[in-house]
Amino acid sequence: MKQEWQGRDRHVGYEQAFERAERDPEGFWMNAARALDWITKPTCAHDPATDTWFPDGTLNTCANAVDRHVAAGHGDRVALIHESPITGHTTSFTYGELLDRVARTAGMLASGGVKKGDRIVIYMPMVPEAVFGMLACARIGAIHSVVFGGFAAPELAKRIEDSQPVAVLTASCGLEPGRTIAYKPLLDRAIELSAHKPAACFVLQREQLRCDLVPGRDRDWQTACDAAAAVDPVPVASADPLYILYTSGTTGTPKGVVRDNGGHATALAWSMAHIYGIGAGDVFWAASDIGWVVGHSYIVYGPLLAGATTILFEGKPVGTPDAGIFWRIVDRHRVKALFTAPTAIRAIRRADPDGEFIAQASLDSLSALFLAGERADPDTLLWIAAKLGKPVIDHWWQTELGWPAIATCFGLGETRIKPGSAGRAVPGYRFKVKDEAGADAAPGTVGTLLIEQPLPPGNFRALWNKPERFREGFVDFAGHYTTGDAGMIDDDGFIHIMGRTDDIINVAGHRLSTGQMEEVVANHPAVIECAVVGAADELKGEMAVAFVVTRAGTADLPTVKQEIVRMIRDDIGAIASPRDVLFTDALPKTRSGKVLRNLLRAILNGQELVVPQTIEDAGVIEALVALAAPGSAPKNTV
Repeated sequence: MKQEWQGRDRHVGYEQAFERAERDPEGFWMNAARALDWITKPTCAHDPATDTWFPDGTLNTCANAVDRHVAAGHGDRVALIHESPITGHTTSFTYGELLDRVARTAGMLASGGVKKGDRIVIYMPMVPEAVFGMLACARIGAIHSVVFGGFAAPELAKRIEDSQPVAVLTASCGLEPGRTIAYKPLLDRAIELSAHKPAACFVLQREQLRCDLVPGRDRDWQTACDAAAAVDPVPVASADPLYILYTSGTTGTPKGVVRDNGGHATALAWSMAHIYGIGAGDVFWAASDIGWVVGHSYIVYGPLLAGATTILFEGKPVGTPDAGIFWRIVDRHRVKALFTAPTAIRAIRRADPDGEFIAQASLDSLSALFLAGERADPDTLLWIAAKLGKPVIDHWWQTELGWPAIATCFGLGETRIKPGSAGRAVPGYRFKVKDEAGADAAPGTVGTLLIEQPLPPGNFRALWNKPERFREGFVDFAGHYTTGDAGMIDDDGFIHIMGRTDDIINVAGHRLSTGQMEEVVANHPAVIECAVVGAADELKGEMAVAFVVTRAGTADLPTVKQEIVRMIRDDIGAIASPRDVLFTDALPKTRSGKVLRNLLRAILNGQELVVPQTIEDAGVIEALVALAAPGSAPKNTV
């Protein structure tokens, strides 16, 4: 690997890059692909007949993320830092050490009969071995499917049954603040429930809680890894699957997003340089989890493809031990860019409203904070920007897309933001907004947000075992992918995500965005967090209801309620006046920080509640049911 990015022109700005991608996508992406080492170099970027990227190219993603940096003489550069404030340990691995661990882990899998094309389920906490396992699968051409550690057995069983793994990588336990979660009983129960039975389970024994092994099936990770010989990378076709990542489906059945090798590596390498401004030797921290797409893209693959140092964090933004942990880690490791979810910043703000921990940190290494995973309300964004004195950049993408589609491209010299907007279209993406009749919506008008085909490299190419569900995303508007989000594009090209399309409510014939209402509510000085959803109304069809979390010490809630209603009437109109404002201690969220608005709607409308296993705290639901519909609690099915 050359010291500098081959596919990056440091003098190109956003406007020029976007124009190049529009005018000559073939040339644009072929140039981006030069940032990688190809075993067989592709002769074209995209094949429209098969909708594949770099169709005749072969490579190995693990070799691009690890081996080539060592071969270029950078084996002593730190590749991975494991920060675990829960255990009190920090461990670092150089690229040379990472290569050794990954190659031996790949050998462990190969000795267990794993071969190219086989699936491997990874059910692990945030420990280095989870990263070794992901890269080891990529090294031998196996397809990994990471399942969030601690998922309940029935949900894990669904993923095992669908992907049919030959082996499972797991650990004896995971750690949360104040508790230890035994993983092995959950895995054993999941395998019992699944019609498919993996041939082998490799178990990492953690000192906090060891587990028993099932004879004939389970193998001790460390023993097997120590006995294994290192193996070399296996060439794979660009279009071969790298991983399956399951995301919640509208039917309640998880859908497995399939990511390819060549397009994925090309897109992530481009994004590290041009969106995040990260290159070889820089320190990048995505404070997420490997069970989510952010963890795949920007804890594991993206930073390592760039030759950067990545941080793997086993902790929480507050409580491990306090709301200053993020800023201490940034200073300790000289983090250049931090990526987290708005919900993490809101948690920090609630615990440290005056930003005292931020003031205690230097943060001189930090160039920017990036937010994604849910809509960043302007109040939260402006608060953290003021406290940090750094650019705070919201950006938007989905599990299906795999990397940012809307952003302020910091690496291209862009710093202009509009609070409430996720930015402008990333070069390579072409957005449109359509109204209900399928016509192009006027600038500033909310409609269905679409992306023109072909989708850029790195986007999903299939859903595992579900071709018909994959096609569903492209049938509503010919030639476009339907994002499922409502949005609008303003006169300056900034794209505003207003929520899922089912978060557009119809009040007496008026289509209103609950996301817009949330933006207004969040501007109230007493509000720390909020969610607005539609409730069925006999007269008007639907009416808005706001769920609000206030700052500690807020006493006069009736006045706050009156002020919120008045703010919505003044900013949006009387038609948007909420039917009620309900104050709560917490909102129901997934572990990735997304507010479960569908559950809030179900609570308000007295519908059956289907609580996903991804929920952070199931106890929140009971309190909300009592708050919204006292005496008429719906059936709770978990």
